[in-house]
Amino acid sequence: MLLLRCPLPLLLLLLPLGSRPQKLPTRDEELFQMQIRDKAFFHDSSVIPDGAEISSYLFRDTPKRYFFVVEEDNTPLAVTVTPCDAPLEWKLSVQELPEEASGEGSGDPEPLEQQKQQITDEEGTELFSYKGNDVEYFVSSSSPSGLYQLDLLSTEKDTHFKVYATTTPESDQPYPELPYDPRIDVTSLGRTTVTLAWKPSPTASLLRQPIQYCIVINKEHNFKSLCAVEAKLSSDDAFMMAPKPGLDFSPFDFAHFGFPVDSNSGKERGFLKSSKFGRQTSPKPRVDLHRVCIGNKNIFTVSDLKPDTQYYFDMFAVNTNTNMSTAYVGTFARTKEEAKQKTVELKDGKVTDVFIKRKGAKFLRFAPVSSHQKVTFSVHSCLDAVQIQVRRDGKLLLSQSVEGVRQFQLRGKAKAKYLIRLKGSKKGASMLKILATTRPNKQSFPSLPEDTRIKAFDKLRTCSSVTVAWLGTQERNKFCIYKREVDDNYNEEQKKREQNQCLGPDTRKKSEKVLCKYFHSQNIQKAVTTETIRGLQPGKSYLLDVYVIGHGGHSVKYQSKLVKTRKFC
Repeated sequence: MLLLRCPLPLLLLLLPLGSRPQKLPTRDEELFQMQIRDKAFFHDSSVIPDGAEISSYLFRDTPKRYFFVVEEDNTPLAVTVTPCDAPLEWKLSVQELPEEASGEGSGDPEPLEQQKQQITDEEGTELFSYKGNDVEYFVSSSSPSGLYQLDLLSTEKDTHFKVYATTTPESDQPYPELPYDPRIDVTSLGRTTVTLAWKPSPTASLLRQPIQYCIVINKEHNFKSLCAVEAKLSSDDAFMMAPKPGLDFSPFDFAHFGFPVDSNSGKERGFLKSSKFGRQTSPKPRVDLHRVCIGNKNIFTVSDLKPDTQYYFDMFAVNTNTNMSTAYVGTFARTKEEAKQKTVELKDGKVTDVFIKRKGAKFLRFAPVSSHQKVTFSVHSCLDAVQIQVRRDGKLLLSQSVEGVRQFQLRGKAKAKYLIRLKGSKKGASMLKILATTRPNKQSFPSLPEDTRIKAFDKLRTCSSVTVAWLGTQERNKFCIYKREVDDNYNEEQKKREQNQCLGPDTRKKSEKVLCKYFHSQNIQKAVTTETIRGLQPGKSYLLDVYVIGHGGHSVKYQSKLVKTRKFC
């Protein structure tokens, strides 16, 4: 027979000694009202209070027993056991309350040791048993009086659980009631979204109690209780610091197990810290599991999912007054596949224009017709940075972020095929030009310096001219400078919208052209050129653009520069 998990004298301190049979406290007693406010009291006790949920902990293969008293025959009774992260074996039994001893006619109650023997040595009548990880109930509309025993065992691993017992199940109703159809419906399915709908809990719609719904999303399996979700979400999923059975540990030290306790309790009672003797295990990686509570809505769209991926969805109705929950019947769904992208074929030495939607992607294929030692990819991102990946016969060769003009040279292979994946910006649509070639001298895009800004010299500014400078390279290129008068309220935001580097001089008006010239320097430190733009109006603002034009005729625009002439000279 099992022994009590805590000393029986501690249990019997709750019982008033007198001429009548001893009984455990109920909600009607003033003492119990004081104790129920201290939740930690019941972690250190084998007493199940009437009408309050308790949380506790089981070591593997170490049984635990709880008691509660039903004082009168024909009493309604409901017991709920919630496993958290491991299946449980549990059994509910009842035995008659201990009789009073005669005490040789004195009327004194039996000694405590005799009562202990009576309670622990007598086998009770089994009322119900269960083995599994479901939230299971024992409900009876008419139960006999007696001392009830709840025995629990975990054979898989250390775990925690919750127990709720009440003799007034009709009036209590702490758990939200499920509707007649407790299923979750998938009403809409997309590549990255799933819309769920469910019928409201009668506890909210009929009894007007405060109910909120919490959705749990993961890729592994459905959950049968919110307690199981919380255990999975916990970083101490393996209960790494759990004390070993037999040592002098205190349930007040169970802060690592998710139990709400007063941080000063352990210090006041002088208990050892569990870390002193806790077994160490390597931490598990955090599970890909998400929980979101959405108030009392009964339709919700889950977004930011991955395409062609199976997800499991669970819904829990939570009574915000009692913080107790009930699980709907979970469901699962697979998001739709990505739309099959048309692969664009690249021709050797030919520039291809590519447009990508916001957060979108494009696939290109390059299959050289002849054997080659090297292959060169030149990319010109017109707006924001784009991501480029290059695979050769399935093997990843390159993964880079490209802003402006970049060139990548990769080692070739006979009869190789290259797959290029371009991923756009999160900010907005992306535009770019790409060229692939096996001929190393075939360069359509001009080379650029690292700094493509235009510098204006404030001291050289006059009422009719401005002087600017920009960097060049060692390669001889053609540079063209253009000007455009703008309003005084022209700002950086407007300038940013016009920063499409792929728009060439052919898009500009002839009247905006200032000049074109060739420039380069073998000494990169001296590759700087200046130019004075004349014929401007006093006190006016101008937007200046410099284009560098490569041998293939393709141009790249430097960063625009906003200047203003002096108003008075």
